[in-house]
Amino acid sequence: MFSIVNPMPLYSQRITPQQAIQISLQRIPGQVLHVDMDMDNGTLVYEVFILTSQNRIYEVEVNAKTGIIRKIEEENDFD
Repeated sequence: MFSIVNPMPLYSQRITPQQAIQISLQRIPGQVLHVDMDMDNGTLVYEVFILTSQNRIYEVEVNAKTGIIRKIEEENDFD
């Protein structure tokens, strides 16, 4: 019989990339191009890049712990 132990300490529990995508698509509908994880001013965030039907690319920054959207900005050049 196997016992699965969560190797992650409680402080590092966070939303999944899929949850970050769902949260982002609720605000900016479109096609997800890319998802990154980054530190922004000491906060772990998912950066979800979305291509809209108007061919605009938006970056939606989602707090990786709370799932709250921190920032939405249109990308003028995809970096």
